[in-house]
Amino acid sequence: MDLDIKETLGIIAGVIALLAYVVYIISILRGQSKPNRATWWIWAFMGLVLALSYKFSGASNTVWVPYMEFLGPLSIALLSIKYGEGGLTSRTDIFCLLGAVTSVILWIVFDSPVIALVTNLAIDSFAIIPTIKKSYLRPEGEDFWAWFGTGFADTLNMFAVEKFTFAILLYPIYMLVSDLIIIFILFLKKKNIMKDFSFLLKHD
Repeated sequence: MDLDIKETLGIIAGVIALLAYVVYIISILRGQSKPNRATWWIWAFMGLVLALSYKFSGASNTVWVPYMEFLGPLSIALLSIKYGEGGLTSRTDIFCLLGAVTSVILWIVFDSPVIALVTNLAIDSFAIIPTIKKSYLRPEGEDFWAWFGTGFADTLNMFAVEKFTFAILLYPIYMLVSDLIIIFILFLKKKNIMKDFSFLLKHD
């Protein structure tokens, strides 16, 4: 596959990832969603550390998705000042904040962006557990198509990988797997999604 094609796929993946956040932003402006202020500011900070550490770990074509995973949460965090609710009350939020700060310190001490990347992905894997649980117990609270969009973006990002090294493969693989888990759960639990695909089960 030509490098130019991979670059294009990486950019398209980034655009799709951003559009998934646009859907949520519209929901906020319509008063349908109220983002937690602390959560989204922490995710924005983690997104910044992830994007920078991934870039400095050697990624090129696949950096657009992590860039959008910073800009998206940052936009929502800014909107949360006016339209959001709550503060720093969740233990998960506090853990993620401390972990993200620690990862930056480790990056500086060991002069290794890969350490910061791995640390933040490990933190994110812990932070996403409540979302997985929520998707199973209260699927109506999650948007299937928003998750499907991010999953599609992460799939394209896999094809944009230019170097098959641990540091460059780690981020897109982690993002794709975590998204697929939630997509699969929502697909099974959401009745309206099952109805959308019911025609596939019909026989003549």
